[in-house]
Amino acid sequence: MFFSIPNGTLTVCRDAAGIAGNIFAFGLFISPIPTFKRIIRNQSTENFSGLPYIYALLNCLICTWYGTPLVSHDNVPVMTVNSIGAVFQITYIVTFIVYADKEKKMRMLGMLLTVFGLLAIIVAGSLQIADRATRWIFVGFLSCASLISMFASPLFIINLVIRTRSVEFMPFYLSLSTFLMSTSFLLYGIFNFDAFIYVPNGIGTILGILQLVLYFRYQKKSMEESSEPLMVSQA
Repeated sequence: MFFSIPNGTLTVCRDAAGIAGNIFAFGLFISPIPTFKRIIRNQSTENFSGLPYIYALLNCLICTWYGTPLVSHDNVPVMTVNSIGAVFQITYIVTFIVYADKEKKMRMLGMLLTVFGLLAIIVAGSLQIADRATRWIFVGFLSCASLISMFASPLFIINLVIRTRSVEFMPFYLSLSTFLMSTSFLLYGIFNFDAFIYVPNGIGTILGILQLVLYFRYQKKSMEESSEPLMVSQA
């Protein structure tokens, strides 16, 4: 039985899964770099959208707060990976704002301020909850919902792959990083008995498998020259 595993072994497995998740997440964090090289080279955001980075930043900030000792116990890997992710997203957003036209610039600035405002409300509101368990549940549901929405965001890419029978806009390494990171934190959540971590990452693992299956099925029909990864305009 799973529950008969010694606590020391569970701790080692949990920590190993958390470290692996942090490493694999790095692949996700650096995946937009080719897009931003193009933006900087062309001095324009063209038709790229900044919304994915706004959503990713909000998710990272909420999950960072969930991983702090003020909210949950023994979730340092969750706090570290999401704080690093937040730094990457802020860097991407600032770069996007610098090279965006005036209308996009103002819209992105407004959304960025909204994200920080929402985080302030969440932090201040949760700290008003004196009962530690209730605070954990409150922030846990928020982080879980945020993670699920983030993992669901590639669904339009999956739909595009199925319709076009091409993986042009679904880079292999991005899909692989998603799968590996989700699987690592799925195991981490299980070993830590934390449903707010293993449920959304379980969904992410399933979607990651689906992306990899589609990639290997349709890769031969894709264009030989890969396009910029994933961040096509949705605005």
